[in-house]
Amino acid sequence: MNLLPNLLDSLALNDPLAYLVVFLGVSLLMLWRLEAMLDSGLEGTALGTLLLPYCSGLGNLIFVALMVPKFGAASEVLTNCLVNNVTNLTLLLGVPALCWGLAILPGAGGGKGGKAGGKAARPTKGGGTEAQINRLSLLLTLTAVLFFTAAVWLLGRDGKLTETDGWALIGLFLFWQCVQVFDVMKHNVRHRVSFGWKFYADGLVVLVCAYFLFETIDWLVSWISAQRTGFISRDNLGWVTGWLMVLPNAILALYWGWRRRADVVFSSQVGDGHICIPLCLGLFALAKPVPVPAFALNSFLLICGAAVTHMLFLALAGGLPRWAGALMCAAYGGFVYLGLAG
Repeated sequence: MNLLPNLLDSLALNDPLAYLVVFLGVSLLMLWRLEAMLDSGLEGTALGTLLLPYCSGLGNLIFVALMVPKFGAASEVLTNCLVNNVTNLTLLLGVPALCWGLAILPGAGGGKGGKAGGKAARPTKGGGTEAQINRLSLLLTLTAVLFFTAAVWLLGRDGKLTETDGWALIGLFLFWQCVQVFDVMKHNVRHRVSFGWKFYADGLVVLVCAYFLFETIDWLVSWISAQRTGFISRDNLGWVTGWLMVLPNAILALYWGWRRRADVVFSSQVGDGHICIPLCLGLFALAKPVPVPAFALNSFLLICGAAVTHMLFLALAGGLPRWAGALMCAAYGGFVYLGLAG
């Protein structure tokens, strides 16, 4: 039952722009209700690590589900995942840092303070101890990026990811999620926090949004795959859908950066990367082998390099200063140039 296509057909709005507007609108509604969960039992780092990645990365999971039965282009799935992760760790962290500075510890990040949304800008939620805990949590999350990406790099050195490799990657992801769930449970026990009815009501809204996301992405992927000429066509399906899926992430990064919540900016973008690598690649590898060309291996190294860079800045400077944000944006430009030129 295709509710959304039938509705747009009846309104004579059955075109890519209409579906793109619905895609962004539903994504923003989902992220808005997730923000409300901050007042219903989740602190910032847990929100970014557990819930936001699934919602902002839901498009990538839907893309994998659609590609298996309909198109089956494993190379496009790999490109989609690489574009997503590199964009998250470079451009979508670099731009907020360039605009406001991403300060996890008070006084870090190179921001100038001032007002944001009518409120005084703040480096992160809580005092010094809370900021230190957030920094340690982010360092752990970035360490997971290194392990996940290194695992894919090692498994793909023979030129492909097999079904066995897929099970290994999914197992790594599930173990990491278990660690995060128990961490949130420990936090809630310490602070005597419980999930109220509003938490579950917002969760229901998120599920409804997920359904409409599935329908919009299904239509858009089918439309792009039907195009034979131009950049937005089936030949660049991985790149185009990769950029499409990070649009909600971009809005998320800019919004939370403007709110001076560097902890949510970092954890949401880094956590979203876990959805693609290893989960999306692992799930697709269960259906069919995923070829891993030389460009992909180099991209894995770029992801690891970006993760190490963020770890160094967090450990030594307590955040990402503005000049480092500019370097991240430049690195992303090089990735796009080499990827499209190759």
